[in-house]
Amino acid sequence: MTQNEFAATIRAIPDYPQPGIIFRDITTLLSDARAFRRAVDELVQPWAGAKIDKVAGIEARGFILGGAVAHQLSSGFVPIRKKGKLPHETVRMAYTLEYGQDEIEMHVDAIKPGERVLLVDDLLATGGTAEGAVKLLRRCGAVVEGACFVVELPDLGGDKRLEALNVPMRSLVSFAGH
Repeated sequence: MTQNEFAATIRAIPDYPQPGIIFRDITTLLSDARAFRRAVDELVQPWAGAKIDKVAGIEARGFILGGAVAHQLSSGFVPIRKKGKLPHETVRMAYTLEYGQDEIEMHVDAIKPGERVLLVDDLLATGGTAEGAVKLLRRCGAVVEGACFVVELPDLGGDKRLEALNVPMRSLVSFAGH
């Protein structure tokens, strides 16, 4: 599928979650069997044949995509969740959002030092959550091989934050604005 074909499967919801924002809803892509399969294939493509030990998915749509990517790469899957959602001992990282600060965490034993990890989420905007996830993974000894997203909003600069961390990034479709 081309970028335009992927874009056509993503619903735009104006003024959500606040006026002036266009929310890019990938649930329509996920419900389209062909688009979902092609999206996973395209996300995996740069890392096919590479030894990726774990795929880390950011809550919540990153779980859906990350699980499918991990399956394709024959890798394990690690959920990165908001604070207080995981049942076992965790390691936590604070990160900055466009409207404040939050914390993400993962199980302390989810990553072994030196494991090669691919980060997956549905959308890259300002990059605060992705940056926090990369720092969390690295704190646990991961080698972050890259990050992939279905949607990128390049005007918000998330790609620059990942570039500053030397994390290669892949997205399937870009939308102007926010």
